[in-house]
Amino acid sequence: MKVRVSYGTAIAMGLIKAKLLARPTTAYLMTYHEGKCLNDCKFCPQARSSRASADKLSRVTWPVFDLSQIVEKFPQGGFKRICLQTIDYPGLTDDIFTVLEALQKLEVPISISITPVERDILEKFKRFNVDYIGIGLDVASERLYKEIKISRYSWRDMWDFLDNVVKVFGRGRGVAHIIVGLGETDREVLSTIFEVYRRGGIVSLFAFTPIKGTSLENYKPPSVKRYRRIQWAHYLIKTGRATLGDFEFDEEGNLVGFPRDGINPMAFVTQGCPWCNRPYYNERPGKEPYNFPSADMVDIGNIKRELLFSSESLAL
Repeated sequence: MKVRVSYGTAIAMGLIKAKLLARPTTAYLMTYHEGKCLNDCKFCPQARSSRASADKLSRVTWPVFDLSQIVEKFPQGGFKRICLQTIDYPGLTDDIFTVLEALQKLEVPISISITPVERDILEKFKRFNVDYIGIGLDVASERLYKEIKISRYSWRDMWDFLDNVVKVFGRGRGVAHIIVGLGETDREVLSTIFEVYRRGGIVSLFAFTPIKGTSLENYKPPSVKRYRRIQWAHYLIKTGRATLGDFEFDEEGNLVGFPRDGINPMAFVTQGCPWCNRPYYNERPGKEPYNFPSADMVDIGNIKRELLFSSESLAL
């Protein structure tokens, strides 16, 4: 059986000889399918109408290897977790269970990012060391969801799936993926983040990355400055230091004020499942990362400058 492996993960395993700028602490794998995904999300290289290469997810290349090679080489990577990404296609769940069965001997916790499945499938996942589920909500605005997330699953379906994941795996084990920069307002993205935590999930933030061959290939990514504001606001919500009513927005929904608190570098590190650091998933090496792979890479002085507003109501 064939499986895709993120380029950085393949290097860490010794499957590819190249230099690592930041070592992945999670092994990122993806189900292999000869065709494209059944869904047609406008930002995704795997979308059914995408002209992008099938070996892409975001800006990362995912070469194909035999599953047996991955199991054999896995110990070389020193990974703390496996994250299995999936695209939607007929027979997906059967392939997932084949992969999970082969990975059992590695004895590491597993996360699966997947479109909504029935509750009994979630229960079966738990028998194979799966303890976190990624939920690709992606679009933070219900207003824009149907326009961008052209999917077999509605806005409501995704929230129902999050609820089911929480019921099966417990609070804090359903990870809602949210992409900043798809046309949503700050108010919309923070409202969605707050709702995820209210329901017992957690949030993993991504910055929109334009990929050639996708419908949004000419769409601009968010500014680092805006992304930093959303990261900090997310951290305040996540840690219970703020509710939605504690933030200030202008008439257009732009964030113009925070509660007073000291800056914590962990707010700007990759968020999600334990040991997930996704090095350079949203940006090329050499540029300032949207999500830092580790706290020691965060330049707090620069972060504070990026968070500054002209509004005197901003408290930092």
